[in-house]
Amino acid sequence: MQHRNNYTEIEHFLADESFRLWVCFKDDQQEWEEWTLENSSRAKLVEEARLWLLAMKVPADNLAADDVQHALEATWGKIERAEENKKDTEKPVLKFLRKKWFNGVAAVLILSLLSGWLYNQSTSSENSALSYSELINENEEGLVEQTNNSDKPQIITLSDGSSVLLQPNSKLSYPKIFVGNERKVYLSGEGFFEISKDPKKPFFVFANEIVTKVVGTSFKIKAYANQPNVEVVVRTGKVKVRSNELISNTKDELIVLLPNQALRFVRKNLSFNKITDITQDESLSRSTSNIEQLGFEFTDIPVAQIFKTIEQAYLVKIDFPQSKLKDCYLTTSLSDQPLPEKLKIICKSLGNNTSYEMNGNQIIIISDGCN
Repeated sequence: MQHRNNYTEIEHFLADESFRLWVCFKDDQQEWEEWTLENSSRAKLVEEARLWLLAMKVPADNLAADDVQHALEATWGKIERAEENKKDTEKPVLKFLRKKWFNGVAAVLILSLLSGWLYNQSTSSENSALSYSELINENEEGLVEQTNNSDKPQIITLSDGSSVLLQPNSKLSYPKIFVGNERKVYLSGEGFFEISKDPKKPFFVFANEIVTKVVGTSFKIKAYANQPNVEVVVRTGKVKVRSNELISNTKDELIVLLPNQALRFVRKNLSFNKITDITQDESLSRSTSNIEQLGFEFTDIPVAQIFKTIEQAYLVKIDFPQSKLKDCYLTTSLSDQPLPEKLKIICKSLGNNTSYEMNGNQIIIISDGCN
């Protein structure tokens, strides 16, 4: 991490993967923001690199010449306003830099758009990579789409009692009611799944180029369209993963994953990389969330503490009558259960006079106390 102290050129930052993740996805595991603010001259260089990277990431479908011009004018307007208090002798330098910067960014935009077009053409012709929208169009059922545009995970409860903890910048499409002998959902982004057991109706998650099949288990899928890999990480149960049959040039391969195992699908060459111990993979270990770490086996534990564990795992808020439940203790196993089922088990254990209401990430427990 200390090597970045030697960065003196914009190219150094653009070549740093952790810098790109911070700028594009606000992933600041390397504490770029704190490092940047330590030094004013460093902050200026970082900002220049950030602007270059954002310029290179402009979506081709929405790009117009006027939009580029307006965006650049707006950016330089901010810079000029910040420079108004400086000496007049500096202004010719600023004008020279402005002209040079416009030419440079325009060149970068053209190059990046051309590269993106060539990549898309190559990908579609050689690998036939699937997008989320293409998968949805292949489905003939009426689907409900839920997008998480917030900065916190959101809970989605499916008609079969399964639950999905959907991460920011992710979306999930699913039928309002599962019919037939299969349950299918479609993911773009990241979600943690806890599937209600039903051996007669297997559950399928379609995530870009891969399909994950389960009966009843908990696992995470990370499938962002703009990232090079798709990952499946199993917490409990057994998962089967294969490439989507609509993908060409892939082996007819089925990978079985057990608890604490993972699969990384590399889009570049359409290959599978099975990881038998996720603790030995630095990237997977670093991205483990609360829900993957916390245990749900309770022996004579205060119900208030159980609610606290659920809040930490799912990042939800649980309101309950604390005075009525302060002397209530439970011994129960909530592992490998979707969130709604966890709440049902707790309420049933407390007594017939206890129930719950769930509205998004807000849960209300209604109870007169435990038996």
